[in-house]
Amino acid sequence: MYYRVEAGLSPATLDSYGRDLRQLLGWLGERGTTQLEAVTYQDLAEYMQWMRVERKLDARSVVRHLSTMRSLFKHLIANKKIERDPTEHLERPHQWRRLPNVLTPRQMRNLVDAPEESPRRERIARKKTGDDIEQDRSDVDLRIRDRAILELMYSSGLRATETITISLSDVMQEQQCLRVFGKGSKVRLVPVGDPAWAALRDYLNTTRPQLVTMDRRDKGRIFLSSTGRPLTRMSVWQVVKRYAAEAGLRDVHPHTLRHSFATHLLSGGADLRVVQTLLGHADIATTQIYTHVDKDKVKDWLAANHPRNSMKL
Repeated sequence: MYYRVEAGLSPATLDSYGRDLRQLLGWLGERGTTQLEAVTYQDLAEYMQWMRVERKLDARSVVRHLSTMRSLFKHLIANKKIERDPTEHLERPHQWRRLPNVLTPRQMRNLVDAPEESPRRERIARKKTGDDIEQDRSDVDLRIRDRAILELMYSSGLRATETITISLSDVMQEQQCLRVFGKGSKVRLVPVGDPAWAALRDYLNTTRPQLVTMDRRDKGRIFLSSTGRPLTRMSVWQVVKRYAAEAGLRDVHPHTLRHSFATHLLSGGADLRVVQTLLGHADIATTQIYTHVDKDKVKDWLAANHPRNSMKL
Protein backbone atom coordinates (compact mmCIF):
# COMPACT_ATOMS: atom_id res chain seq x y z
CA MET A 1 0.00 0.00 0.00
CA TYR A 2 2.83 2.42 0.90
CA TYR A 3 4.63 1.89 -2.41
CA ARG A 4 1.47 2.16 -4.49
CA VAL A 5 -0.22 5.13 -2.78
CA GLU A 6 2.46 7.21 -1.06
CA ALA A 7 5.48 6.45 -3.23
CA GLY A 8 3.36 6.49 -6.40
CA LEU A 9 5.23 3.63 -8.04
CA SER A 10 4.01 2.12 -11.29
CA PRO A 11 2.58 -1.44 -11.41
CA ALA A 12 5.71 -2.68 -13.19
CA THR A 13 7.96 -1.18 -10.50
CA LEU A 14 5.74 -2.63 -7.78
CA ASP A 15 6.09 -6.09 -9.30
CA SER A 16 9.87 -5.68 -9.44
CA TYR A 17 10.01 -4.51 -5.81
CA GLY A 18 7.83 -7.43 -4.76
CA ARG A 19 10.16 -9.96 -6.37
CA ASP A 20 13.20 -8.30 -4.80
CA LEU A 21 11.65 -8.30 -1.32
CA ARG A 22 10.53 -11.93 -1.55
CA GLN A 23 14.05 -12.93 -2.50
CA LEU A 24 15.55 -10.90 0.36
CA LEU A 25 13.14 -12.33 2.94
CA GLY A 26 13.76 -15.85 1.65
CA TRP A 27 17.54 -15.40 1.92
CA LEU A 28 17.27 -13.97 5.44
CA GLY A 29 14.90 -16.76 6.50
CA GLU A 30 17.35 -19.43 5.35
CA ARG A 31 19.91 -17.87 7.69
CA GLY A 32 17.57 -17.76 10.65
CA THR A 33 16.63 -14.08 10.53
CA THR A 34 12.85 -13.86 10.51
CA GLN A 35 12.33 -10.39 11.99
CA LEU A 36 13.21 -7.26 9.99
CA GLU A 37 14.00 -5.50 13.25
CA ALA A 38 16.91 -7.89 13.69
CA VAL A 39 18.47 -7.28 10.26
CA THR A 40 21.94 -5.75 10.45
CA TYR A 41 24.29 -3.98 8.09
CA GLN A 42 26.42 -7.13 7.97
CA ASP A 43 23.43 -9.22 6.88
CA LEU A 44 22.69 -6.94 3.97
CA ALA A 45 26.35 -6.60 2.97
CA GLU A 46 26.58 -10.40 2.79
CA TYR A 47 23.34 -10.50 0.83
CA MET A 48 24.72 -8.09 -1.77
CA GLN A 49 27.89 -10.16 -1.97
CA TRP A 50 25.77 -13.30 -2.48
CA MET A 51 23.91 -11.63 -5.34
CA ARG A 52 27.15 -10.63 -7.05
CA VAL A 53 29.07 -13.88 -6.51
CA GLU A 54 26.50 -16.67 -6.28
CA ARG A 55 23.73 -15.32 -8.46
CA LYS A 56 26.19 -13.51 -10.73
CA LEU A 57 23.96 -10.45 -11.07
CA ASP A 58 25.41 -7.45 -12.85
CA ALA A 59 25.95 -4.15 -11.05
CA ARG A 60 22.75 -2.64 -12.43
CA SER A 61 20.62 -5.44 -10.97
CA VAL A 62 22.35 -5.25 -7.59
CA VAL A 63 21.77 -1.49 -7.49
CA ARG A 64 18.06 -2.11 -8.08
CA HIS A 65 17.96 -4.57 -5.17
CA LEU A 66 19.75 -2.02 -3.00
CA SER A 67 17.18 0.61 -3.92
CA THR A 68 14.41 -1.78 -2.88
CA MET A 69 16.07 -2.48 0.47
CA ARG A 70 16.58 1.22 1.17
CA SER A 71 12.94 1.95 0.42
CA LEU A 72 11.84 -0.85 2.74
CA PHE A 73 13.91 0.24 5.72
CA LYS A 74 13.14 3.91 5.14
CA HIS A 75 9.46 3.01 5.42
CA LEU A 76 10.07 1.01 8.61
CA ILE A 77 11.92 3.91 10.22
CA ALA A 78 9.17 6.36 9.23
CA ASN A 79 6.65 4.11 10.93
CA LYS A 80 8.90 3.65 14.00
CA LYS A 81 9.24 -0.09 13.44
CA ILE A 82 13.03 0.13 13.65
CA GLU A 83 15.39 2.75 15.09
CA ARG A 84 18.40 2.40 12.84
CA ASP A 85 18.68 1.96 9.07
CA PRO A 86 20.92 -1.06 8.28
CA THR A 87 21.32 0.14 4.67
CA GLU A 88 22.83 3.47 5.71
CA HIS A 89 26.45 2.57 4.94
CA LEU A 90 25.90 0.12 2.10
CA GLU A 91 27.80 1.21 -1.01
CA ARG A 92 26.47 1.04 -4.52
CA PRO A 93 28.42 -1.38 -6.71
CA HIS A 94 30.32 0.31 -9.51
CA GLN A 95 28.30 0.63 -12.68
CA TRP A 96 29.81 1.05 -16.09
CA ARG A 97 27.62 3.50 -17.95
CA ARG A 98 26.89 2.11 -21.37
CA LEU A 99 26.22 4.62 -24.10
CA PRO A 100 22.66 4.19 -25.35
CA ASN A 101 21.92 3.01 -28.85
CA VAL A 102 21.08 6.13 -30.88
CA LEU A 103 19.81 6.50 -34.43
CA THR A 104 21.13 9.18 -36.77
CA PRO A 105 18.66 11.86 -37.89
CA ARG A 106 18.44 10.15 -41.30
CA GLN A 107 17.75 6.76 -39.73
CA MET A 108 15.16 8.33 -37.47
CA ARG A 109 13.45 9.91 -40.48
CA ASN A 110 13.42 6.56 -42.27
CA LEU A 111 11.83 4.95 -39.20
CA VAL A 112 8.97 7.44 -38.83
CA ASP A 113 8.38 7.38 -42.60
CA ALA A 114 8.20 3.57 -42.69
CA PRO A 115 4.42 3.34 -42.06
CA GLU A 116 3.80 5.31 -45.26
CA GLU A 117 6.45 3.61 -47.36
CA SER A 118 4.77 0.20 -47.49
CA PRO A 119 1.20 -0.27 -48.82
CA ARG A 120 -1.61 1.10 -46.68
CA ARG A 121 -4.42 -1.09 -45.43
CA GLU A 122 -2.30 -4.25 -45.56
CA ARG A 123 -3.77 -7.21 -43.79
CA ILE A 124 -2.53 -7.43 -40.24
CA ALA A 125 -2.23 -10.96 -38.92
CA ARG A 126 -0.42 -11.22 -35.62
CA LYS A 127 -0.82 -14.17 -33.33
CA LYS A 128 -1.00 -12.73 -29.84
CA THR A 129 -3.07 -13.20 -26.74
CA GLY A 130 -5.22 -11.16 -24.38
CA ASP A 131 -6.18 -7.55 -24.99
CA ASP A 132 -3.26 -7.13 -27.33
CA ILE A 133 -4.75 -9.04 -30.27
CA GLU A 134 -4.61 -7.14 -33.57
CA GLN A 135 -7.27 -8.71 -35.75
CA ASP A 136 -7.74 -8.10 -39.44
CA ARG A 137 -9.30 -4.67 -39.83
CA SER A 138 -8.80 -3.88 -43.51
CA ASP A 139 -11.21 -0.95 -43.17
CA VAL A 140 -8.99 0.75 -40.59
CA ASP A 141 -5.59 2.15 -41.49
CA LEU A 142 -3.56 1.26 -38.43
CA ARG A 143 -0.45 2.66 -40.06
CA ILE A 144 -1.79 6.16 -39.40
CA ARG A 145 -1.88 5.24 -35.71
CA ASP A 146 1.57 3.71 -35.86
CA ARG A 147 3.08 6.78 -37.50
CA ALA A 148 1.57 8.97 -34.79
CA ILE A 149 3.13 6.72 -32.12
CA LEU A 150 6.60 6.86 -33.70
CA GLU A 151 6.43 10.61 -34.30
CA LEU A 152 5.30 11.37 -30.74
CA MET A 153 7.86 9.15 -29.05
CA TYR A 154 10.69 10.81 -30.97
CA SER A 155 9.29 14.34 -30.91
CA SER A 156 8.73 14.39 -27.15
CA GLY A 157 11.08 11.72 -25.78
CA LEU A 158 8.26 9.55 -24.44
CA ARG A 159 8.69 6.18 -22.80
CA ALA A 160 6.53 3.31 -24.05
CA THR A 161 4.44 3.33 -20.85
CA GLU A 162 3.96 7.10 -21.08
CA THR A 163 2.81 6.77 -24.67
CA ILE A 164 0.09 4.22 -24.00
CA THR A 165 -1.26 6.06 -20.93
CA ILE A 166 -1.87 9.41 -22.65
CA SER A 167 -5.58 10.23 -22.58
CA LEU A 168 -7.64 12.56 -24.74
CA SER A 169 -7.80 14.96 -21.79
CA ASP A 170 -3.99 15.17 -21.78
CA VAL A 171 -3.89 16.80 -25.22
CA MET A 172 -3.49 20.57 -24.87
CA GLN A 173 -4.52 21.96 -28.23
CA GLU A 174 -3.68 25.63 -27.77
CA GLN A 175 -0.24 24.99 -26.33
CA GLN A 176 0.48 22.09 -28.72
CA CYS A 177 1.77 19.96 -25.88
CA LEU A 178 0.88 16.86 -23.88
CA ARG A 179 0.47 16.19 -20.19
CA VAL A 180 2.54 13.09 -19.46
CA PHE A 181 2.55 10.90 -16.37
CA GLY A 182 6.08 9.63 -15.88
CA LYS A 183 7.78 7.40 -13.33
CA GLY A 184 6.51 7.80 -9.80
CA SER A 185 3.33 9.38 -11.20
CA LYS A 186 5.24 12.62 -11.79
CA VAL A 187 3.47 14.91 -14.25
CA ARG A 188 5.29 16.96 -16.85
CA LEU A 189 4.23 18.98 -19.89
CA VAL A 190 6.05 18.16 -23.11
CA PRO A 191 5.88 20.17 -26.33
CA VAL A 192 5.07 18.35 -29.56
CA GLY A 193 6.79 19.23 -32.83
CA ASP A 194 4.79 20.13 -35.93
CA PRO A 195 5.24 16.80 -37.79
CA ALA A 196 4.24 14.80 -34.72
CA TRP A 197 1.30 17.12 -34.03
CA ALA A 198 0.07 16.69 -37.61
CA ALA A 199 0.40 12.90 -37.35
CA LEU A 200 -1.49 12.90 -34.04
CA ARG A 201 -4.34 15.02 -35.44
CA ASP A 202 -4.54 12.79 -38.52
CA TYR A 203 -4.91 9.73 -36.29
CA LEU A 204 -7.45 11.36 -33.97
CA ASN A 205 -9.56 12.58 -36.88
CA THR A 206 -9.48 9.50 -39.11
CA THR A 207 -8.39 6.27 -37.45
CA ARG A 208 -9.24 6.49 -33.77
CA PRO A 209 -12.98 7.10 -34.31
CA GLN A 210 -13.09 3.82 -36.24
CA LEU A 211 -11.46 1.93 -33.38
CA VAL A 212 -13.76 3.15 -30.60
CA THR A 213 -16.42 0.60 -29.67
CA MET A 214 -19.93 1.09 -28.33
CA ASP A 215 -18.99 -0.22 -24.87
CA ARG A 216 -16.26 2.47 -24.55
CA ARG A 217 -13.55 0.01 -23.65
CA ASP A 218 -10.99 2.62 -24.75
CA LYS A 219 -11.02 4.24 -21.25
CA GLY A 220 -10.34 7.60 -22.87
CA ARG A 221 -6.83 6.59 -23.93
CA ILE A 222 -5.51 7.95 -27.21
CA PHE A 223 -3.85 4.92 -28.74
CA LEU A 224 -6.11 1.92 -29.27
CA SER A 225 -5.77 -1.59 -30.63
CA SER A 226 -7.99 -2.93 -33.40
CA THR A 227 -10.27 -4.32 -30.67
CA GLY A 228 -10.84 -0.82 -29.29
CA ARG A 229 -8.83 -1.37 -26.12
CA PRO A 230 -5.88 0.74 -24.98
CA LEU A 231 -2.59 -0.41 -26.43
CA THR A 232 -0.17 -2.30 -24.19
CA ARG A 233 3.58 -1.80 -23.81
CA MET A 234 4.09 -4.95 -25.87
CA SER A 235 2.04 -3.39 -28.66
CA VAL A 236 4.37 -0.39 -28.76
CA TRP A 237 7.40 -2.68 -28.78
CA GLN A 238 5.96 -4.53 -31.76
CA VAL A 239 5.16 -1.32 -33.62
CA VAL A 240 8.73 -0.08 -33.21
CA LYS A 241 10.32 -3.42 -34.09
CA ARG A 242 8.09 -3.85 -37.14
CA TYR A 243 8.87 -0.51 -38.73
CA ALA A 244 12.52 -0.65 -37.76
CA ALA A 245 12.74 -3.88 -39.75
CA GLU A 246 10.93 -2.24 -42.68
CA ALA A 247 13.40 0.66 -42.52
CA GLY A 248 16.34 -1.75 -42.49
CA LEU A 249 17.37 -0.90 -38.92
CA ARG A 250 18.61 -3.31 -36.27
CA ASP A 251 18.65 -3.29 -32.48
CA VAL A 252 15.90 -0.67 -32.23
CA HIS A 253 13.43 -0.62 -29.33
CA PRO A 254 11.07 2.03 -27.91
CA HIS A 255 13.73 3.56 -25.67
CA THR A 256 15.97 4.05 -28.72
CA LEU A 257 13.61 6.81 -29.84
CA ARG A 258 13.92 8.48 -26.43
CA HIS A 259 17.72 8.17 -26.55
CA SER A 260 17.77 9.65 -30.04
CA PHE A 261 15.49 12.52 -28.98
CA ALA A 262 17.82 13.54 -26.15
CA THR A 263 21.04 13.07 -28.11
CA HIS A 264 19.83 15.05 -31.13
CA LEU A 265 18.66 17.90 -28.89
CA LEU A 266 22.01 18.15 -27.14
CA SER A 267 23.91 17.84 -30.41
CA GLY A 268 21.84 20.74 -31.69
CA GLY A 269 22.85 22.93 -28.75
CA ALA A 270 20.01 22.40 -26.27
CA ASP A 271 20.73 23.13 -22.61
CA LEU A 272 21.25 20.04 -20.48
CA ARG A 273 18.77 21.25 -17.86
CA VAL A 274 16.10 21.71 -20.53
CA VAL A 275 16.62 18.17 -21.78
CA GLN A 276 16.47 16.91 -18.19
CA THR A 277 13.08 18.59 -17.77
CA LEU A 278 11.74 17.25 -21.05
CA LEU A 279 12.80 13.71 -20.18
CA GLY A 280 11.45 13.94 -16.64
CA HIS A 281 14.75 12.94 -15.01
CA ALA A 282 14.94 13.62 -11.28
CA ASP A 283 18.76 13.62 -11.35
CA ILE A 284 20.71 15.50 -14.00
CA ALA A 285 23.40 12.81 -13.79
CA THR A 286 20.97 10.52 -15.61
CA THR A 287 20.71 13.03 -18.45
CA GLN A 288 24.47 13.53 -18.73
CA ILE A 289 24.92 10.18 -20.43
CA TYR A 290 23.56 11.84 -23.57
CA THR A 291 26.33 14.41 -23.70
CA HIS A 292 28.54 12.10 -25.71
CA VAL A 293 29.45 13.66 -29.04
CA ASP A 294 30.83 11.67 -31.95
CA LYS A 295 34.39 12.27 -33.09
CA ASP A 296 33.33 13.77 -36.39
CA LYS A 297 31.49 16.60 -34.63
CA VAL A 298 34.51 17.27 -32.43
CA LYS A 299 36.74 17.41 -35.51
CA ASP A 300 34.33 19.72 -37.32
CA TRP A 301 34.15 22.06 -34.34
CA LEU A 302 37.92 22.09 -33.92
CA ALA A 303 38.49 22.74 -37.62
CA ALA A 304 36.02 25.64 -37.56
CA ASN A 305 37.27 27.26 -34.36
CA HIS A 306 40.98 26.51 -34.00
CA PRO A 307 43.30 29.41 -35.04
CA ARG A 308 45.14 27.05 -37.40
CA ASN A 309 41.94 25.67 -38.87
CA SER A 310 43.67 24.94 -42.16
CA MET A 311 45.52 22.09 -40.48
CA LYS A 312 44.47 18.60 -41.48
CA LEU A 313 42.61 16.78 -38.76
